Amino acid sequence: MKKNIAIIMGGYSSEYKISLKSGNVVYDYLNKDKFNLYRIHIFKNKWVYVDDKGNETPVDRNDFSIPLNGTSITFDCVFNAIHGSPGEDGLMQAYFELLGIRHTSCDFYQAALTFNKRDLLSVLKPYGIKAAPSYYLNLGDEINETDIINKVKLPCFVKANKSGSSFGITKVYKAEELKGAIETAYREDNEIIIEGFLNGTEVSVGVLKLNGKTTVFPITEIVSENDFFDYQAKYEGKSQEITPARINPEQLKKVTIAAKKIYEVLKMTGFSRSEFIFIDNEPFLLEMNTTPGLTTESILPQQAKEAGIELGMLFEYAINEALS
Repeated sequence: MKKNIAIIMGGYSSEYKISLKSGNVVYDYLNKDKFNLYRIHIFKNKWVYVDDKGNETPVDRNDFSIPLNGTSITFDCVFNAIHGSPGEDGLMQAYFELLGIRHTSCDFYQAALTFNKRDLLSVLKPYGIKAAPSYYLNLGDEINETDIINKVKLPCFVKANKSGSSFGITKVYKAEELKGAIETAYREDNEIIIEGFLNGTEVSVGVLKLNGKTTVFPITEIVSENDFFDYQAKYEGKSQEITPARINPEQLKKVTIAAKKIYEVLKMTGFSRSEFIFIDNEPFLLEMNTTPGLTTESILPQQAKEAGIELGMLFEYAINEALS
């Protein structure tokens, strides 16, 4: 019997277009001789199954089923390709947990934790995971520019605390630029993280459990053509992504250990992709993504290719782990 797999894509955030691309790549590359695949678009105003002709059928949210040809289709597993809310912040994970439906992403607590940069870095600090100096603001807090600059120095990055794909991020060089950067970040989120600039080699590290074993993929070096790895650099070709990264053996060892440690300390499942910057030979964690991009150009698929894993098998491994 072929398993019924729902591929969820879209979402409620600025990242929905990238998510639709990722979800469609998963649909195109998974083996249809092994799985019955159903594309499910999740938006604030509708949850719908979309067939190959673009016809939409509403999803019954009571049990996450779809009525088709006089029968009700239920799912053995959900492949989560939603970047941002509600697929990466724990909402969909909690929903599937309540319904008893297996899915390819981490559990709801881990998703909520990793989506919140401030909380993630705070939890990992006692385990020796290094991070840049940071300052936090909630919407409505007094903004003391002198305190901020004293803590993080200039230049610094102003980011939305709970947002991916570099939306709402600004690199600030002068004190007078800080207020505008904070306003930009607040358009994405009601919490802000302001981090000191780390000047070093940036790398991205993918991790997945393969046959029950935590596996670190070949590491990618990020060389942005822009001032930093922003949305254009990530998704519009304004960066070089070099796999394997041009790092020395000590850096490779340390960042591999750190990425694996983070995955296991947090009791992760499914895909993760962590971003680090090296200061000398020490990796400093920037953030962790639990629903990383899965387009053919995305970093994790590049790493899988370097490891000799073709895309269809990469996605199939995630489903098999979820069902095991």
